[in-house]
Amino acid sequence: MMESQELSGTYVSPTLPPLTVPRQDRVLLHKSNVCSRTYFVVVMVFFHVYIINVIALLLYVYYNNGPGEIGTSDGNPLINGESSSHQPPELYKSPDLGSPAKIHLPRFEGIRVGHIQKIALMPNKVHTMQTLSLKPLLFEIPDFLSEEECRVVVQLAQLKGLTESLTTVPEGREEELEQLDLTPEDIFNLLDLNQDGQLQLQEILTHSHTQDGMWLTPERLQEIFAGLKANPGHNGLLSLEEFRGLSTQDLRSFPVQLGAKRPQLVQNRRHTWLYQGEGAHRLLQALRNRVTRLTQLPPSLVDLSEPLQVVRYNQGGHQHAHHDSGPVQPETVCSHTRLAVNVSARYETPCRYITVLFYLNSVESGGETTFPVADNRTYEEKALIQNGVSLLDTQKSCDQGNLRVKPKQGSAIFWYNHLSDGKGWVGELDEYSLHGDCVLAHGTKWVANNWINIDPDYQRQARYQELVAPRQDDDGGGTEANPEEYRDLHQDL
Repeated sequence: MMESQELSGTYVSPTLPPLTVPRQDRVLLHKSNVCSRTYFVVVMVFFHVYIINVIALLLYVYYNNGPGEIGTSDGNPLINGESSSHQPPELYKSPDLGSPAKIHLPRFEGIRVGHIQKIALMPNKVHTMQTLSLKPLLFEIPDFLSEEECRVVVQLAQLKGLTESLTTVPEGREEELEQLDLTPEDIFNLLDLNQDGQLQLQEILTHSHTQDGMWLTPERLQEIFAGLKANPGHNGLLSLEEFRGLSTQDLRSFPVQLGAKRPQLVQNRRHTWLYQGEGAHRLLQALRNRVTRLTQLPPSLVDLSEPLQVVRYNQGGHQHAHHDSGPVQPETVCSHTRLAVNVSARYETPCRYITVLFYLNSVESGGETTFPVADNRTYEEKALIQNGVSLLDTQKSCDQGNLRVKPKQGSAIFWYNHLSDGKGWVGELDEYSLHGDCVLAHGTKWVANNWINIDPDYQRQARYQELVAPRQDDDGGGTEANPEEYRDLHQDL
């Protein structure tokens, strides 16, 4: 019986699992299929959303950035190799000046440092343009000029004749400062950057480069304090009461008593201006047209900007860091529009929306163009003084700059000195556009500058264009503006 039961158990038990296992397998397989289909649907949804986002981004960049390549055979921009009939309206031809939104100033997008764009600036040649920094928006274009073109520009400058470049505080500036009627409290608050009620050496040094062209060190400032019997506690701080004891005249005269020199912002540099309008050398006109295509600005804006400045640096030549353009303030007026629109203002400043700098020869050692605070996270004037040395002083701190561009014959760099106002016009001064020239160690350096002048005040710029732009005579011909008539509008920084 035992054997029979065991045999019976052995016979029956194998038949039980097959009745349940397949059912479990079918249930599990069914659930897996549902999950797989759901996962597939989710993936496909995300994939289509991603594709739609990419397409939307490309359309946004295209319509906001303008064409990726620009070129010309007839003066019109090219979009994908075809001529575009859409041109920004010329200011001086518009009877209704309207708002700044009517004329849009195109700007390139930097994308990222190192990004390369292709641009067509002349027939049968495509240039590459690399982003060097985003703050300021700065680009480099190799081979912008040929070796022969560089040679001709230098020869034209030598034929015209170069004059010494001197940039110091203008005579009579002291009288202007005295007319501001600033009280000691006003001056103290302006200098007190952190508003802690105490003036630190660092805060005064931040402003020292604008005081009579002096470049003060902490040690020199301590000598000044001691000589004026200021800062009796010798703690390196000045209270408002101590500051009231310092007269402006004392601060001006005492460094001279110590034998301090008044250094020039530019040394060993000579320059000249080359007119680029009607009747000028064909190369100079071609260069102006090439700049117009590069900037994508209306020709009327570029044509009425400053002539080409050609500069020669000799050994030891340099230029301290500065801004090419001035800040946008209610009490200031642009140099190029002031006379034309008959505007009276206490101060005038150069309004240079774009700087295009050409290197006319290569340099073996030194002579770099430095951008001390390019792509800094923040911009603070007090941060310009490091270890008692100002980053503005290119003689001492050129190697500490964030970005330095080595001169290479034929290459060009250009940057925006102003931000956009968000409406397609000129906005605030871009503080990060601070730049200078490192000391030239050997040989000679030749560069040229094209500055594009645009008034941040749209109505003033439009009025200037109406008054100064070439007029159409009775037979349809144009009358070129006389460059000598507006020579006083140009400022050499």
